[in-house]
Order: sequence, then C-alpha cells, then structure tokens
Amino acid sequence: MSTSDTRADDGRPAGLAKPGALARLLAPVRPHLIACGVLSALSAAAGIVPYIAAAEIARIVLERPGGAQAAVWTWVGVGAAGAALWLILLVQSSRIGHYADAAILHDLRVRIVRHLGALPLGWFRATGSGRVKRAMTGDLEEMHEVIAHALGQLTGAATVIVVAMGYLFLVDVPMTLVALGVLALMGVCYRVSMRSMTSHMNRLIAAEGRISAASVEYADGIQVVKAFGTGGRVLSRFDDAVHEYAQAFAAWVAEVRYSSAATRLFGSEMAVLTAVTAAGLAFVSGGSLTVADLVAFLVVAVGLPTSILPAVSASQGVRKGRMGAAHIERLLSHAPLPEPEHPRPPDGHGVEFDRVTFSYDGVTNAVQEISAVCPPGRVTAIVGPSGAGKTTLTSLLPRFYDVTAGAIRIGGIDVREIPSAELLASMSLVFQDVALLRDSVAENIRIGRPGAGDHEVRQAAAAAHVHDVIERLPDGYDTLLDGGGGGLSGGERQRLTIARAILSGAPIVVLDEATAALDPDSEAAVQDALASLAVGKTVIVIAHRLHTIAGADQILVIDRGRLVERGSHAELLGLDGLYARMWAAQEGVPA
Repeated sequence: MSTSDTRADDGRPAGLAKPGALARLLAPVRPHLIACGVLSALSAAAGIVPYIAAAEIARIVLERPGGAQAAVWTWVGVGAAGAALWLILLVQSSRIGHYADAAILHDLRVRIVRHLGALPLGWFRATGSGRVKRAMTGDLEEMHEVIAHALGQLTGAATVIVVAMGYLFLVDVPMTLVALGVLALMGVCYRVSMRSMTSHMNRLIAAEGRISAASVEYADGIQVVKAFGTGGRVLSRFDDAVHEYAQAFAAWVAEVRYSSAATRLFGSEMAVLTAVTAAGLAFVSGGSLTVADLVAFLVVAVGLPTSILPAVSASQGVRKGRMGAAHIERLLSHAPLPEPEHPRPPDGHGVEFDRVTFSYDGVTNAVQEISAVCPPGRVTAIVGPSGAGKTTLTSLLPRFYDVTAGAIRIGGIDVREIPSAELLASMSLVFQDVALLRDSVAENIRIGRPGAGDHEVRQAAAAAHVHDVIERLPDGYDTLLDGGGGGLSGGERQRLTIARAILSGAPIVVLDEATAALDPDSEAAVQDALASLAVGKTVIVIAHRLHTIAGADQILVIDRGRLVERGSHAELLGLDGLYARMWAAQEGVPA
C-alpha cells in the first residue's frame, strides 16, 4: 500500500486527519441537528414510559391483588400517552434529521463539484478517479448515516439508559447494579473490538479506491481488451485490488471476532435476562427483593439491549462519518490554481511562449526552454514524435497546469494574471478525445455559450457541417445522447464539438490532433468544419498527419520536450531535419 493511500496531507494517518472535520462540515445545519437530537431524546424518553407503566401495573397487581383499580387505569393511560407521544416525536425528529441531511449533502456536493472545477488538471492526473468517486458517493453516504440515523439512535439510546436506570434505581439499587454490570461488560468488549477500526478502515478504503480505478480502466478500455486479448493483464489489476480488499477485511475480522462476539453476547436480551433472573431469584430468596420488584426488572431492564444495540451500530457509523468528513475536508483543502490578485486584461489575442519549462514530477522536464510566438490571425502547427511534449505545451496555455519556469502570455499578459474564467472564455479547445454529455444534441453544442438561442446553435452546427446529420436523428436537435455520442460516428461527434467551439466565438483556437483517429471522408468533413472555426482566430494545431498542416503559417517541431525546428512547410523540408524525415515516412517518399 502506497503512502499516499494511507497518510493525510499533514502526515497523520488518513482517518485521523484534522479532528472535528465532521462538526465543521455540519456547522450550517447545527440548529437542525440540535433540534433533531432533542426530539430524539424526548421521543426515547416517551418510548420507555409504556414499559415503566407495564412494570408499575405488574407491581400494583402483585402487591395489591384486586385493589387499586384506579391506579392501574392511570398507568394504562400514562403508557398509552407515552406511546402516542413517542410516535409523534419520532416522526418529527426523523423529518428534521432528513431535512438537514438533504440540505447539507446538497451543499457539500455543490462545493465539491465547484472545487474540483477549480483544481489543476495535474491533481486529477495524480489522484485518479477513485478518490473523487469515494468523496461523491461513499464519504457522503457515511455522513448521511450520521445525520439521518446515527444521531437519533445515539441520543435515543443514551436517554433510554438514563431514564430506565433512574427508574430501576428507585425500585432496587443492587439489582440495578447487576443490570448495569452486564451492559458495562458489553461496553468494554465493544471498545476492544473498535480499538483499531480506523487503521482497518483506511486499508479498506484504499483497496476500494484501487477497485474503482481498475473497474473504470477496464470499462473504458473494453474495446481494446476484447480486440487484443489483454483482458488477463487488465483484470489482474482488478483481481489484485479485490484480493487486497478481501485480505484487509479478513485481517479485521480475525482481530475482532472474539471481542465482537462477546459484545453481542453481553448486549443481548438473553444475557440481561439470565443475569437479572439469577440475581433476582437470589435476592428474593434472601428477602431483600420482592417478586413485584423483580417483575419490574424483567419488564424494563431486559428490554434495554433492544435500544442499545442500534446505538452500537450507530457509533460505528459516527466513526465512519468522521473519516468520510475528514476525506472530504482534505479534498476541499487542496489549493486550486491561484487567481491573480491584480488581474489584467490581455491586449489582443496573440500567444507567446517565453522560455517555457514544465515538469509533472518536479524532476524530469516534459517541456524545456520553449520560446515561440503565435500571431493572431495565423495558424501555428505543433508537430513531433509521440511523447515529445506537444499536448503538454498546449495544456499550459489554458492553465490546466502552471509552468515550472518561464511564462505564457496572451496579448502581452501572463496567463497567470488573467482570471481563469476570462482565460478559458478566450479559447476554443477541440481535443482528439470527444467529450459529450448525457443531454440533448442542442445542449451539447450550447455548452460553448450557455445563453445562445436555438437559431445560433443551428448556425454553429451548419458551420461545422453537422446540421444535416443532426436533422436525420430521431428527434433532431432534441435527440438525447449518451456519453459516447449515441449513434453518431467518430467524425460526426468531432464535428459536434467543433460546432460547440464555433458557438463560443473565442478568439483563440487550440486543436489537439482533432482528426488523428478519423477515416479520410470524416477527416475531410472535419477539416472543412475546422476551416470555418479558424477564420480570423489565433490558431494552434497539434497534428499527427502532417499533410493536414502543410499550409500552416508556421510549424514548430518539438522533440524530447525541446523546440528543435521552426518554419513553414517548405522551409522545414529544406532543412532536411526531423520534420523532413517525418514527412518522408508519412508520405512514402525518400528522405
């Protein structure tokens, strides 16, 4: 297990990070939680009243047979009133608790999503999808258990114990101590069984994260797995993660099996019944306890485990809720990309790379000392072998990462001095991997400019040469797409994202190998769409197929993170360097 899986950012074990995280996250609904706790306590107190009433009725009948009918009916009324009040208060407590639960979890989900949107892309690269999924599902679900269920169960159990023991002390102190002794043994065994829960839960959560990551990897790559028969290798990572989870769970069970069994034993009605009966008969034989008083213990004390055992589970839920809150708070504590203290608007839309250096790990530079100017109204192509640093360089422009050294400027202003929203609004980004939402075709295009009308959406689609394709869909622009684009081909999905970029009207266009995976017909259609997108814009194109950028105003050739050549297509062929060799290899002409 890696350190990153088991340690918090401040060096403490992950489950122990920042005590009080749960209380801090729940602060906005604290008044509702207090009201829920008070109502739960009152409900529990009312709920024990029928048992006390039954015990008192039994004592009256045994001590005064045939008499005191009025007292019996009084206690019947008290018991009925307690039962009715219990139900009313329980419903109100549950309503307030679930309202608080829905409100705070909604707010937390919004906070998490907004925070994730502000984090640098590098954080997701290092973290993977497992932790995000855990925060949005598992951690919030554990907090839900605390708010909606555990709080009421714990306060209810505490109230039941106080009220019941208070009554039983009035009946007989020695017998009350016997009942308390059994419950105390349950408490000791429970503490022993929970002594290392945090470390075991951290191990389980880490394994669960690896299971999630392996599942996503397998699902996303299922075509490759089936086509090339690599399922065994991919599934082995899933297998390893499941095996680690099973081992972690088995280790926890092996450690707590005896103490957990003892907890259930001493917390059972049978254990309390046995102890109370044995001690009660002994006290009755010795003359220190009446049969009527023994009946009171058999009615009230024996029922205590029914109220306490749910609280035992609830206390485990609180522990998990605290851990979940710590994970969420730690996620929210990751610093987003810093916004400029004194923002400056760019003067134009020319792009300048000034001795740009960047490293993912702080050791090896993915790009190094790259300087280039991309004038407005011109097309700049970036080419080079796979892994040369092309995509990394263009990812620095919208601040998916911040440069390690040097600067990137738009209109003479460092991108770090431009507000993120304004920076991203100035760019249309079209990637090789098409990202479509589970929404209508129109809304997928309207992402480019959320306020755009239907006519503008259709104009953008027409400019992207995809309008006719959309019209042939079952519901036209209202056709719902899944994440993979429904029945659209790869080229049609790509043109849909280009329509999105056209609609945005951004003055800077970044194309990352937008036609690399397309067939010739689709590539031609996408190229026509790109031509409409690029008119009058600052265009930066990452290209794999060199013939698609032969007409670019300038071509930057990158190799091993460095800029090795620059010039027009003809100039670079004349240099007879890396570009000329790449061209010869692709076009099948002698180098």
